Amino acid sequence: MTEYWVSQGNKWCDFCKIFIANNPFSIRTHELGKRHKDNVTKRLSTMQKESDAKDKEQQQAARALQQIEAKAKKSYQKDLENSQRNADGDTSAAPGDGWVFESASGYYHDKSTGLYYDSNSGFYYSDCLGKWVTQEEAYKSVQTSKADIGQSSTSQTKSSASTASAVPAIKGGPAPGRVVTKPLNPMRPIKGAPSPAAANKRKREDSKPKVISKEEEAALKAREAARKRVEDREKPLMGLYKNY
Repeated sequence: MTEYWVSQGNKWCDFCKIFIANNPFSIRTHELGKRHKDNVTKRLSTMQKESDAKDKEQQQAARALQQIEAKAKKSYQKDLENSQRNADGDTSAAPGDGWVFESASGYYHDKSTGLYYDSNSGFYYSDCLGKWVTQEEAYKSVQTSKADIGQSSTSQTKSSASTASAVPAIKGGPAPGRVVTKPLNPMRPIKGAPSPAAANKRKREDSKPKVISKEEEAALKAREAARKRVEDREKPLMGLYKNY
């Protein structure tokens, strides 16, 4: 019986990234080599580092969650104490006199300055800034806004006074400029004045009546008769008259 040669193929080494002969002797020789052993050691070291880094990240995440939960719990307890204190009428948490606690917003409000105060964080909110800031920045913004309002009111008063003083100076005095006595457009005719064409037009002198010949008179009569016939023929069609 005839025997055929069969190829054994190649085997891929994932550590060394090469192909080797797919037989036990070649595979064992390669695995016992220094290059393969070094690559296996590097792979195991890399896997160990990745595992340690992953465990460290998980521990940090768990620690951060615990801290967040602790802060949230502490803030919640503080909010409960403040709400109970405000319900009892205690204003010791207010930053000073003139501050009124608003139950709707949960902050202290000062109508004179328009600021809001958060007793939990200690920050102030200003409408002109649109954000929570420290006490120094909040009162500085209030002073700046008041100064701007004062300057604008002063400028408006000055402008109104200047306009009021300027009006009587013009009233009752000479016109503030050159008086134009002639029309701006010299080609425009004056109302009521005759046009140049009418002024230069001569009246036709009375002339004698034109003499009409007999042929012309007959032609005029024939044309008038034809016009009447056409009118008589078209009157019934237009519905203006009725035939009895």
